[in-house]
Amino acid sequence: MSETATPHPNWKIILAALLDFLTMFAIGGFVIGKLSGQSTEHGFSLSGIPALVLTALIVAYFIIGNRYFGGTLWKHILGTAKLKM
Repeated sequence: MSETATPHPNWKIILAALLDFLTMFAIGGFVIGKLSGQSTEHGFSLSGIPALVLTALIVAYFIIGNRYFGGTLWKHILGTAKLKM
């Protein structure tokens, strides 16, 4: 028998994307802020090259996660990742 993949609910896909973005923004921003000296008392405030690096990191996270790992961290957690066999 052939198994057909059932589509995932749109809300799960959107929620996973939002949580992935927020996770990468917070963690990446904190690390880049510390490394670049742009951390503040309440977190980080990136501008210039560090902000560009964070943007590139977030884009790379989505591309690499979806292309090579079948989905990002939150897609796997919420069960919307495409499992590679």
